[in-house]
Amino acid sequence: MTTTRKLKLGAMIHGVGSSMSAWRHPEIPSDASISIHFYREQAKKAEEGKFDLLFIADGLFINEKSIPHFLNRFEPVTILSALGIGTSNIGVVGTLSTSYSEPYTVARQFASIDHITGGRAGWNVVTSPLEGSALNYSRKEHPAHSVRYEIAEEYLDVVKGLWDSWEDDAFVRNKETGVFFDLTKMHQLNHEGEHFSVQGPLNISRSKQGHPVIFQAGSSDSGRTLAAKTADAVFTNSESIEEAQRFYRDLKSRAVSYGRKPEDILIFPGISPVVGITAEEAERKYQEIADLVRIEDALLYLGRFFDHFDFSVFPLDEPFPDIGETGSNSFRSTTDKIKQRAREQGLSLRQIALQTATPRTGFIGTPQQVADRIEEWFEGEAADGFIIASSVPNSLRDFVDLVVPVLQERGIFRNEYEDDTLRGNLGLSKPENRYTAERNQTNDDQMEPLSKDRTVSAS
Repeated sequence: MTTTRKLKLGAMIHGVGSSMSAWRHPEIPSDASISIHFYREQAKKAEEGKFDLLFIADGLFINEKSIPHFLNRFEPVTILSALGIGTSNIGVVGTLSTSYSEPYTVARQFASIDHITGGRAGWNVVTSPLEGSALNYSRKEHPAHSVRYEIAEEYLDVVKGLWDSWEDDAFVRNKETGVFFDLTKMHQLNHEGEHFSVQGPLNISRSKQGHPVIFQAGSSDSGRTLAAKTADAVFTNSESIEEAQRFYRDLKSRAVSYGRKPEDILIFPGISPVVGITAEEAERKYQEIADLVRIEDALLYLGRFFDHFDFSVFPLDEPFPDIGETGSNSFRSTTDKIKQRAREQGLSLRQIALQTATPRTGFIGTPQQVADRIEEWFEGEAADGFIIASSVPNSLRDFVDLVVPVLQERGIFRNEYEDDTLRGNLGLSKPENRYTAERNQTNDDQMEPLSKDRTVSAS
């Protein structure tokens, strides 16, 4: 019996928004990025819509050119804990850098959230693109792109090893005998690598889902390789279904090359739907936000992807300038796309800046039109699910109230949660504890010759 493939959905809670100007809209609370009330309301609405997860992005460096939301926002682990307590079924996924944190601490933090939520935690693994991040962490320089991914791969290996410090039945807690834990089921990691030295064990057990779900957000070649080896899910951005399909096939193929099954890794493009009862209403909502953008702000927004490069020194209405390899150690896949689009379409700096600051989403229109596009991508193997970002006021509410019922009617999205863990709802298997697996394999190997001998004797 085969299980019908179902769409997965995540909601990015992004405070006043990811643009330079959206906060100016009269319907957006100007303090949304540090409003626990706003975050709770968003979480409640997403859970009402049976979303799989909440997604919290992050960054480690700001300056006067940063997006308003980045200037004053919650730290992910803290807000995940609060949202986990205030919800019952939806997963909570947060971004945390492997370049500027310690594996033991991060393993503890996400294992704790996993227990607090009863197995609904996830970690979005990033390597931190902005070079200025080093200045906030007592580092002389930001690691090169390739080195950041080498660090991340070893980092993940350490964290997963720490999460397996205790086998699932290690804590006996027998009050009569005084035995709190089984010593044979506690394990030191004793990791000695190029970047980390960690003994272990971790001072918290595995949760009911085994490990928190691992998301990965890099789309460069190094990012894709890391995801194919280690991630349960990938957050990506694609401008067309064809681009999304290529990314989907590539990631699945890479995962298979590392001994995994295609369904072991889920692909989540980020989209910003704009929904109206009519197509005209949806267009008006988009235009209201687009009209708030000043070209000065658009240039600042564009510059961030290139490590806060100052584009204001170039003529606005001439071709996009040749800036060489600027940005290659930052958001590499994004900057490569921007330069390629400018070159292939012959766009000016003004056009690229405005397009980047207020991208015209392909998911704009009536509930049926938006559902059509989502279904097309899902059925066309361009996505296993989507991370829904809010680009206009009340967009999450509109999506839940207007689009989700259409997706449910078409049978591609759930009506109720299937499980009480994030892994369960995503259809991902629980990772077996590595030490339990080794013990079981040893027992099987020892039993096999005995079984053969008995068979021979019986004949």
